[in-house]
Amino acid sequence: MIPNLYIIYRFGFFIDMKRINFYKWLLIFGLIMPVFCNAQSVKDADSKNAKGIVFIENSWSEALHQAHIKNKYIFVDCYATWCGPCTLLRNATFKNNKAADFYNQNFINVSIDMERGEGPALAQQWGITAYPTLIVFDSNGKPVFGTLGYIGAKDLIKFGKQALEKTAD
Repeated sequence: MIPNLYIIYRFGFFIDMKRINFYKWLLIFGLIMPVFCNAQSVKDADSKNAKGIVFIENSWSEALHQAHIKNKYIFVDCYATWCGPCTLLRNATFKNNKAADFYNQNFINVSIDMERGEGPALAQQWGITAYPTLIVFDSNGKPVFGTLGYIGAKDLIKFGKQALEKTAD
């Protein structure tokens, strides 16, 4: 009688079922664990070392609150979802490490869709007629400096430095 731990293979070889189960679980573990490890590293990267400028999304009141607490200027990205240059700013310029470090350190950053939520009212209040529009406000919500259209990372840093040198009227 053959013990149930062994099975006779087609050509007469004996195969140890314990080893097959061990290798099967090792294979499954080896395929699944990298998924969990990768998910953890992505989560850590997002929370600790965020890549790109970190924006408050669609909340002018939250940006004002944060600016008042931290005594920082507010950098506002006024965009529309259909705007090609706005998408290019978001995907290229705002992802630049030097620009991100500069803006994350010196500003409260807010990105507002000017066609949804509080965006239309703010667009009317601020006189925005084209996108993308980038505006810097002081911590009290008074405009300091602005520009219209797409700009690259170097020019964005230059824009931020110029805004920091100005005071609200």
